Amino acid sequence: MPIYDFRCTECKHRFEVFLTYAEYDHHQTPCPGCGSTRLERVIRKVRVARADDARLASLADDSSLDMIDNDPKALGRMMREMKNEVGADDLPGEFDEVVNRLEKGQTPEEIERDLPELGEE
Repeated sequence: MPIYDFRCTECKHRFEVFLTYAEYDHHQTPCPGCGSTRLERVIRKVRVARADDARLASLADDSSLDMIDNDPKALGRMMREMKNEVGADDLPGEFDEVVNRLEKGQTPEEIERDLPELGEE
């Protein structure tokens, strides 16, 4: 049975109702908070699962890569998105430091100058 979310326009209480498709068109579910039948439907967010290959392919789109050439903020956003997409929680702390600096507009050259130890291994 599908789950539908509603919010009462009187008391703003939000709740779920299990209804068949046939019941949905003429349901008269009262608000469990105040009993009002003045309800509005709330649409839930939808999450789409994609395979790892599809997620990475969408990040490697040539048009996305063109825009990062001269825009450190765009490069930082893309790096953060890639980390989130692949679930790379085990990256060193320096990664987040670099991404934060890029997102603030610092160029890769400025970051390298400020943090010369990053390239050492």
